[in-house]
Amino acid sequence: MKRYKQKKHKYEVLTQVRVEEMAAEGKCIVRHDNLVVFISDVAPGDVVDVRITKKRKNYLEGVPVHFHAYSEARTQPFCEHFGVCGGCKWQHIPYDTQLFYKQKQVNDNVERIGKITGHEMLPILPSDRVSFYRNKLEYTFSGNAWLTKEQIDSGEELERRALGFHIPLRFDKIVDIQHCYLQPAPSNEIRLAVKKYALDHNLPFFDLVRQEGYLRNLIIRTANTGDLMVIVQVFQDQMEWLQPLLNHLLQEFPQITSLHYVVNSKGNETFHDLEVVCYHGEPYIHEQMEGLRFRVGPKSFYQTNSEQAYNLYKLTRDFALLNGTETVYDLYTGAGTIANFVARKAAQVVGIEYVASAIEDAKINSQINDITNTHFYAGDMKDVLTHELFARHGRPDVIITDPPRAGMHPDVVTKLLEVKANRIVYVSCNPATQARDLEMLSELYDVVKIQPVDMFPQTYHVESVALLTLRG
Repeated sequence: MKRYKQKKHKYEVLTQVRVEEMAAEGKCIVRHDNLVVFISDVAPGDVVDVRITKKRKNYLEGVPVHFHAYSEARTQPFCEHFGVCGGCKWQHIPYDTQLFYKQKQVNDNVERIGKITGHEMLPILPSDRVSFYRNKLEYTFSGNAWLTKEQIDSGEELERRALGFHIPLRFDKIVDIQHCYLQPAPSNEIRLAVKKYALDHNLPFFDLVRQEGYLRNLIIRTANTGDLMVIVQVFQDQMEWLQPLLNHLLQEFPQITSLHYVVNSKGNETFHDLEVVCYHGEPYIHEQMEGLRFRVGPKSFYQTNSEQAYNLYKLTRDFALLNGTETVYDLYTGAGTIANFVARKAAQVVGIEYVASAIEDAKINSQINDITNTHFYAGDMKDVLTHELFARHGRPDVIITDPPRAGMHPDVVTKLLEVKANRIVYVSCNPATQARDLEMLSELYDVVKIQPVDMFPQTYHVESVALLTLRG
């Protein structure tokens, strides 16, 4: 490998680097001067020139600036927006290879971070669908679309109003999307229809930097029951603009069962603290799983890959080894999906979640399914898991925990070590933080087996389910 330096104000460039293997967060690595170099947007086997963008004490980061040879391990991306929108960073990697590296990621984290040994590592569970698998997408309007170098070099006068996705790491840059392979029909058709209507009627697209304009955001949720939710977010309360747009949507897409709008004059697009107005239909949609119906509102969380979520929950229930006599505590229960899913196999399920609105969703999901052996509480885990709660419902035989990406707070882990449930089933969307927590829990627990699950094909994200049993 050769090396040269450009002018002083330029970063160092490594030439003709052969990419070795995948690493964390979808980046690949090479080794140089006893340092690891993390490179984005390449594949193992590529030969590239790499410009160093960051220098750290123990590693470097870089980006490819020229490809000398492409890896035979590559495959042709199927989306015209690949490499620009950043949503499917692994489309150039064959699916079998994606699965291999996701499995390796879980295994490496367990061994290196968690220092766990003696467990069974089960083969990763693939997703049956590798495209059109999401039930929710969120699009952003912009009056100043991101242009690729090819578009700029074309010299053409291009439409700058966009409806699409954020460029990675840029809150203010939106790439206009023509066709997305993540969500089934009529997602693409609705997005294109909204954009055409807005252009035809000269509705102002929002400017995220100047905080001016009108159309801000479009959310589309499709359900496996056939229900369809659309949420239009605008900057100002101007019904003379909004009402004709909503009526147009209903005329063009009569299959919409739940149509909403949000007036959001804040500096960001989050609306969990704002009123969502149901303009047409029911104020929610339903997902179905093993005969259960789950109500999903505009602010509700639901796993975005419905089919694979069912497999994930079955796996979680199997790991829990329920025979109908156990008291199960479901931590970070969200809308109570797992809690209600396992309730028929348990004596009772106690769900705990810090988002109060999610707990209300969980209670409703029990009610509409005639489930009477669930109990839900809102609050911080370490504050809710008290002697008073144990006196009311008994100490847990099994704990299911499904924390956010940050994993469990150390105080929660300490509480679990005090509770000493016979079994813990740890569902994780971040193998690194799961491994960290498993190491702390290994003070009293043995990790019996771990099952990686692919919820998000074409990305580096992977879920992992671990079964722990109390020693002695």
